[in-house]
Amino acid sequence: MATNTIRPDYPADVLERAARIRVIGFDVDGTLTDGRLLFGDGGEESKAFHVQDGLGIKLLQHAGIEVALVTARVSAVVERRGRELGIARVHTHTREKLACLQGIAAEMDIGMDQVAFMGDDLPDLATLRAAGLAIIPANAHDWVKPVAHWTTPRNGGEGAARDACDLLLHAHGRVDAILAHGEHP
Repeated sequence: MATNTIRPDYPADVLERAARIRVIGFDVDGTLTDGRLLFGDGGEESKAFHVQDGLGIKLLQHAGIEVALVTARVSAVVERRGRELGIARVHTHTREKLACLQGIAAEMDIGMDQVAFMGDDLPDLATLRAAGLAIIPANAHDWVKPVAHWTTPRNGGEGAARDACDLLLHAHGRVDAILAHGEHP
C-alpha cells in the first residue's frame, strides 16, 4: 500500500543517475561534519556527526547500497564512526580518493557510472568529476560547484549526507516501503 510519500522535486537527470548507483563514497570533513577540526590539549581529535546522516547511511546499507568513507586525514574518530555504522569500507589517510573509489568499483565489478561521491572542496574535485553522481553539500566551496550533479539543501554536518541518502532511496524506490513498515535498521 502506497503511503503518498512527499518526494522532493529532484531533477529528472539526477534521479536517473541516482537509480544506477550501487556504491556511494563520502568525504568526511565538510560533508559528514561541519568541517571544523577540534583538538584537545593532548592532541586528541573530536568531530561532531549528525545522527540523521548515520540513519541515512544505515538505510542505504539495508537497501543494498554500499557505503564508503574516504578521507585524507588520519582519524581514529572516523574509524570509530565507521565501525558504529557497520561500514566495511573506511579509508582514512587516503589522498587519492578517485583511485580508492575506482578500486572499490573494480572490486564490485561495476563502472564509475554506478558510483556516487559526496565531497565539498578541492581534494574532492577529481573524484566528483569521475563519479556517476557527484553530490555536494549546500556550503561546498565554489570551485567544486560547477562539477556537481546535485547540491543538497543542507550544509555539511547538518544533515547533508542524509539528503544524499534520501535521494538514493527515492531513486531506488525504497522510501514507501521504509515508511509503510516504520522499520529502520
